[in-house]
Amino acid sequence: MFEIGNSLKVARESSGVSIEEASKDINIKAVILENIENGNIGCFKDIFELRDYLTTYAKYLGLDYEKIIDEFNEYMFEYTSKIPLKEIEKQVMEQNKEKPEEKIVSPYSKPTKKYPTKLNLTIYIVTILLVILIMIWSVFQITASRLSTKEENIVEGSVL
Repeated sequence: MFEIGNSLKVARESSGVSIEEASKDINIKAVILENIENGNIGCFKDIFELRDYLTTYAKYLGLDYEKIIDEFNEYMFEYTSKIPLKEIEKQVMEQNKEKPEEKIVSPYSKPTKKYPTKLNLTIYIVTILLVILIMIWSVFQITASRLSTKEENIVEGSVL
């Protein structure tokens, strides 16, 4: 990154432009341009923002910005490839723990539960038992009424 910054600094100085002039012309703070020229990428939180600054600054200085961005991408690849895979996995796990899992739900529909709750299950069982008891009671009533009718017929038949 120091080489990229140095080439930008050399191009700026050879064209006779000061940091303040460049800052005003491209609307980037002078401190940011100084950090770019010194190769201080640690000052930037977002590498994509840094990449945009590099593109704008290189275009302003009349340099081949695509070549500079390619060098920057190579540098970032080498820089990030030195981070152990376990560290990357650890960071991803920590980020996933911080974010609650978001489900996409239509605002017009109620979310459905996958499995019935204990209360629902209890209500289902009680309802089924009541239906069974009502069926048994009705069968018993029908049978009892038939028996009583037969007994009445027998009693009436013997009287006659």
